[in-house]
Amino acid sequence: MCRRSVTCARTCARSAWWSRWAAPPSRGCPGGRCGGICGNLTPAGLASAATELGRPVKEMGGTARDAAKAGAPHALAVTDTIDAFCQSPPQPTKPIARRTTPVPAPVRELPARPAGLGHLRGWETEVPLPVSGTFTTPARGSLRADAVLTAPEAGVPVLFVEVDNHTEPDAVVAWKIESYRRFFQRTTKDHRGRDAPFWQTLWAPSGRDGHPPLALVFAKDGVSPEARMNRMKKIRDLSTACWQGTWHSGSVYDDTIKDGYRDYSGTIPVLATTLAQLRRRGPHGPVWWSYGHPGWETLQDALDNPEDHRAYRHREEQRRTEHAAQEERERQEERERQERQEAESRRKAAAWPCPTCHRQIFPDDDWETRPPGSDCTVCTSINKREREAAEALAAEEAAAQEESKKNGLFGFLR
Repeated sequence: MCRRSVTCARTCARSAWWSRWAAPPSRGCPGGRCGGICGNLTPAGLASAATELGRPVKEMGGTARDAAKAGAPHALAVTDTIDAFCQSPPQPTKPIARRTTPVPAPVRELPARPAGLGHLRGWETEVPLPVSGTFTTPARGSLRADAVLTAPEAGVPVLFVEVDNHTEPDAVVAWKIESYRRFFQRTTKDHRGRDAPFWQTLWAPSGRDGHPPLALVFAKDGVSPEARMNRMKKIRDLSTACWQGTWHSGSVYDDTIKDGYRDYSGTIPVLATTLAQLRRRGPHGPVWWSYGHPGWETLQDALDNPEDHRAYRHREEQRRTEHAAQEERERQEERERQERQEAESRRKAAAWPCPTCHRQIFPDDDWETRPPGSDCTVCTSINKREREAAEALAAEEAAAQEESKKNGLFGFLR
C-alpha cells in the first residue's frame, strides 16, 4: 500500500461509521486523500472522507458500486496508469530493528525510471462529464472520465484519460469518444452573457485547435501486439468523425500545389498507447499514436497537428515569401530587359552609314569608339592598306630616280 493510501486509510478509519460506509478495500488506497485513485468509497464514505480532508466531494473519486461488481480490476488499471504517468521513483524500505547483530546487506541500486508527467495532486479520477445537468448531479447518459490530469507546468493544461481493459466492445469505446465530444460541445453563458465551453468552467483551455486531448491507455496484459493494434485501428475507424476534422483544399499563392488544412475546431485529439509502453518508456517517450498521424510519437508531437490551419498558415507564409521573391526576380529581369532595349535603341539612333560602302556603323563597332561620319572598320583597313602600298611604291620610284640621277648615262661603266 502506498504512503498516500496509508494516510487515507487512517483518515477514513477515524470516521465513526467506516464499516458502514466503505466498500471492502482492494489493493491500494481505499479512497480519500489520493482523490480516489487507488480505490473507491460509497457516497457516504466519500462525503465523510471529504469532510476529514477538507476537499470537495467531487474531488474524492467515484463510488465502490461498479468496482465491487468487477472485482476492481479497472480501478487497479487506472492506478497503474497514473503511476506510469507520474513515474514516481522507488523508495527504499525502512529496515526492521533486530535484537541480533544484523549482517550488513549489499548496497542495492534502485532502478532508474524515465521522466514523469505531472504530480499526484494534479490527478482526479471518476470525474463526471455531464452532457446536461451539473458536475455534482449529471443527467442520465453522461460519462465519467477514468482520470483527468492537469499539468500546466509541463505544457499539458488538461488531459483526459480512458483506460481500456478489453472488456468492452470496440463500438462502446467509440461511443465514449463521441460522449466526450458531446460534453465538450456543451456551452454555457459567461459573465458577459456570451456562449463559452462548459468544460472551461473547471479546466483551462489547451491553446490548440479543437477540444482537449483524450488519451486511450490499453492496459490488458497477455494480448498480442497484432490483436491490440487491430483493436486500436477499429476504435480509430469507428470514431473517425470525432477526431478527423474537415479538409479545406487550395492555396492562395500557387494553384499548382495541392495543399490545404483540416479544421479541428470541433474535434478531439485522440492519443492511443499501451500501459506496458507507458511504464517502460514514460509519458515523454515515443509511445503515443495520435489518430490521423502515421506512427508512434512523443507527447508533444502527438498533440501537434501538421495538417491544421496553423501549419497551413506557416506553409502559406513560405509560399508567399517564395512568390514575392519570384515576382521580384521577374521585375528585376524585366527592368534589365528594358534597360537593354533602351541601350540598343540609343545605339541604333547613334549609327551612321559608312561613306565608302554605306554599311550601318555603330559607335562601338569592333569594341572601338569611332567618331561619327567615319568609315567602317573594313573600309578603314582597305584604305590603310592602299595608302601604305601607294606610299611604298612612291618610295621605290623616288629611290630609283635618285639612283639614276647619281649614275648618269654612263654610270654603268664605273
